[in-house]
Amino acid sequence: MKKLSSKEIRNTWLNFFKSKGHKVEQGSSLIPHNDPTLLWINSGVAALKKYFDGSEIPSSRRITNVQRSIRTNDIENVGHTARHHTFFEMLGNFSIGDYFRKEAIAFAYEILMSEEYFGMPKDKVYITYHPTDQETRKYWIEQGVSDDHLIPLEHNFWQIGEGPCGPNTEVFFDRGEKYDPDHLGIRLLAEEIENDRYIEIWGIVFSQYNAVEGVKREDYKELPSKNIDTGAGLERIACILQGTETNFETDLFLPIIQKVEELSGHKYHENEMAFRVIADHVRACTFALADGEMFSNEGRGYVLRRLLRRAERYGRKLGITNPFIYTLVPTVKDIMHDFYPYLDNKEDFIMKMIKAEEEKFLKTLANGEVMLHKMIKNGELSGEDMFKLYDTYGFPKELTIEILEEEGIKYDLEGFEKEMQAQKERARKARSDAQSMNKQSKDLLDFKEKSTFTYGSKPIKAKVIGCFLDGNKVDSLSQNGEVIFDQTIFYAESGGQVSDTGEIKNDDTAMKVTAVNKAPNGQFLHSVELYYGEVKVGDEFVLTIDEERRRRIMRNHSSVHLLQSALIEVLGDHVSQHGSYVDDELAHFDFSHYQRMTPEEIKQVEDKVNLWISQAIPGKVDVLPIEEAKKMGAKALFNDKYGDIVRVVSFGDVSNEFCGGTHVSNTQDIGMFLIESEESIAAGIRRMTIRTSYGAYRHLFLKKDALINRLVDMVGATSGSEVPQRVKSLINEKDEYKKNNENLSMRLANIIGDTLLNKVEDYDGVKFLASFVPNQNRESLFSLSNSIKDKVKDYIIILVGEDGSGNLPLLAIVGGEALNKGYHAGMIVRKVAMYLNGSGGGRPDSASGAGKDKSKLDSLFNEIKGMLK
Repeated sequence: MKKLSSKEIRNTWLNFFKSKGHKVEQGSSLIPHNDPTLLWINSGVAALKKYFDGSEIPSSRRITNVQRSIRTNDIENVGHTARHHTFFEMLGNFSIGDYFRKEAIAFAYEILMSEEYFGMPKDKVYITYHPTDQETRKYWIEQGVSDDHLIPLEHNFWQIGEGPCGPNTEVFFDRGEKYDPDHLGIRLLAEEIENDRYIEIWGIVFSQYNAVEGVKREDYKELPSKNIDTGAGLERIACILQGTETNFETDLFLPIIQKVEELSGHKYHENEMAFRVIADHVRACTFALADGEMFSNEGRGYVLRRLLRRAERYGRKLGITNPFIYTLVPTVKDIMHDFYPYLDNKEDFIMKMIKAEEEKFLKTLANGEVMLHKMIKNGELSGEDMFKLYDTYGFPKELTIEILEEEGIKYDLEGFEKEMQAQKERARKARSDAQSMNKQSKDLLDFKEKSTFTYGSKPIKAKVIGCFLDGNKVDSLSQNGEVIFDQTIFYAESGGQVSDTGEIKNDDTAMKVTAVNKAPNGQFLHSVELYYGEVKVGDEFVLTIDEERRRRIMRNHSSVHLLQSALIEVLGDHVSQHGSYVDDELAHFDFSHYQRMTPEEIKQVEDKVNLWISQAIPGKVDVLPIEEAKKMGAKALFNDKYGDIVRVVSFGDVSNEFCGGTHVSNTQDIGMFLIESEESIAAGIRRMTIRTSYGAYRHLFLKKDALINRLVDMVGATSGSEVPQRVKSLINEKDEYKKNNENLSMRLANIIGDTLLNKVEDYDGVKFLASFVPNQNRESLFSLSNSIKDKVKDYIIILVGEDGSGNLPLLAIVGGEALNKGYHAGMIVRKVAMYLNGSGGGRPDSASGAGKDKSKLDSLFNEIKGMLK
C-alpha cells in the first residue's frame, strides 16, 4: 500500500478520473449558490445539484472534483471520535446520464487496489450493498472481491425526500485486530456496530429512481437519466495510507496540533480532545471566511461563531487565556495552499476577523460570569436561564456548569436540554421542506434543438421550436405556458439581472412575456400569458421586448460595474462583490467592508461614478477564452462558475468584468447616478442601493417633496413657499419667549430670595443662611444667591436645590468679613456634597457641586454649622 501525502492523494484521484474521460471541475464555494435548502455545501454532489435534478446540462457528463464541505449537525461529536469533522474534503466522481453501475465499480476497484494508484491490499477491503441490489454484488465479484468480503445491509439506499434516489454501495478498510478489542470481527460491519476497525472510505450512489411521497419504494419509477454520485473522504483515506491512529495525526491536522502544543506548553496526548477540537474548528472557520461568510448571530455566521467559541473554550482548558486561534490560520494556509492558492490573498483578512471575534468572546466570558451570578435565584440556576446564557450571550454550557460546581450551586440541566431540544425543533421546522433535488422534467432534458440569443433590442422574427406546459412538451398552447424560439432577443434572468419582458405577436395570436429563464440545455424558455389565439410549433412571431425597460436595466447594470471600481478606489482592495440584483427600478450591490461607510466616503463614491458618466467612456464587449480574460485583469464574481469562453464588459480603464448582462454602449447613457442607501446585511457585508437616470431624478424629487411637506406640517404653513416666513416668525416667537422666561425667572428669584431672607440668622458675626430650595437647578441657585447677597454685607449662603433628575445641586458663596474669618466656599461644598454622597468644590468665595442622597437633607441642616470650618 502506497504512503501518500494529502496533496498526492488529491492529485492521484483527479488524474485517475481525468484519464477515464472525466472533466476536472473546480470545487465550489462552501456557501451554496441559489440553493435555500442548504446551509453549507456539505458534499461533492451538493455543488452539482443543478446537473442531477436536470435544471442544467453540464459541458461534460463525466465529472470529477475535490469539494470542500462543512457539516455541523453533530458539532459536539468532533473531538470525541477519531473521524468526525466539521470541515472536510470529498473526493468525487460523477456520471450524469453516462456510465452507470458496472463502470463505477470497475473504476473504484482500480483506483483502490491497483499498485499504480492507492494500492490497498484486497484482503483489507470490505464492501456493503443493498440486499435487493444483486447487480452490484455481481460486479464487485467480477472485479475480484471475494464473496465473504461483501455484506448486504438494508440501510444501503440513498434518499432525501422526493427526487432522485437509489441503492448505494460503501467501501470499508479493515485496520485489524488492534482496533477490535472484543474480537467481533465482521460482525462489527454486519450488525452495524460503532467501531474503529472497519473505516468507511467511499460511498457510491446509483441514482436510478424518482422518489415520490406516498409511493412505495419498490414502485418508484426509473429516472430518464441515471446518474452516479460518489464521495470518498480525503481525511479517512489519508489516515489509511499514512498509517495513523486517527485522521488527526495525518498531514492535514498534525501541523496545527503541533502549533497548539507550542502555544499551550502542553502535549497532544495530555488532552487529545482539546487539540482535535481546535484543529478541526480552525480549518472550518478559515475556509468559511475565505469563501465569504462572516461571524454573525444567525445562519452560517452563527455556526462559525459557535465553532470558534467552542475552540476558544478548549484553548482555556489548555491554559491559553489570550486570543490564539487566529495565529493558527497561517498553518492552515501552509497545509492547504497548494490546492487552494486563493487562501494566500485571504490570510490577513481571515486572521483579523478571527482575532476580533476572539477578543469579543473573551469580553463575553467576563460579562457572562457577572450575568450568571445575577440569574442565580435561591441557590439555583434555572434551565431557562442556563440556556439564555448559552444562546443569547454565547456563554458555553460546560463553562457555566464548571463555575456552578466550583461554587456548589445547583443547576437544572434537564431544563436546559429541553430548551435546547425546542430550539432544534424550531430550526428543523424553519428549514425548507424542499431538501430534495427537483423532480426532473424529461421533456426539457431531452429537448436539444438549437436556439440562439442575440443582444439586440429591435424586434425580430422567430419561429416556435418548442411549447411546454409545466415542463411537459405539447404541440400547441391555448393557455399560459412556456415557449422556446429558434432565436430570441429576450434576456433570460441570470447573473443577478432580471429577465426582459415584452410582447410576442403575429396576425392570429398575441401574448405577454412575463419572465425568461434558461432551460437545461441552454435555450431561453419564455413564460407567456396569452392575450388571444394559439401558439403552435412552427408558427412565426415578431418578438418585441420592452425597450424602455431594457434601457433602464442597462443603465442600472452598467452603473453597478462603475460602482464596484469606485468602492475599491475609495475603500481599498479588500472590497469584493458578494452579490447583486439589477432591475429596471434600482440595483443592489453587496460588498465586503468592515464598517459603516462615512457620509464623506459615500459622497466620494457617488462623485466618482458621476464623473465617469460625464466623461462619456465608451463601453466594449469582448468574447474570448477565459485565460485571456484573466490576463486582461477582468474581475470575476468569486463564487460563480465560468465556461471556457467568457464575455467581458469594459469601460475604458475604469471597469473590466466578466459579465453576460446587458449594458449601455457609453457611460454618458447612464445620465445620472444616485446612492439611495448603504446598510449592513450581514457581519462584514454591506449593501448599497442605487438608482440612475430618471429613476435617480425621480427619487431626489420625491425626497425633496417629502421633506418640504414635512416642514409645511411642522411649522403650520399652508404651502412650501410659506415655510421661510413661518420659520422666521417662529424664531422671533422663540426669542420673545426666552426673554419673557428670563424676566419671569428673575422675578421668581427675587420672590424666593425675599422669603429666604427671613431665614437669615447671625453666626460668628456674619449673616448665615442654609436652606433647601425645591425645583431649582444650578443656574436658578446662582440667581437666588445673587439676589440675597445684594441685601446683606457679610455672609455665608448655602443652598441645596433639586433639578428633577434625582441630583441635588449645591451652591455656597462666602463674602465680606466671612472671607476674612477663613470661611471657604469650596471646602464647605465639598463637605456638604460628601455628606449627600456627591461631589463638588470651588473657590473661597464661590463653589458648587451636587449631592445624591435626598434622605439625608433633614439631618444635613442640623449638622451644617459644624461643617463650616
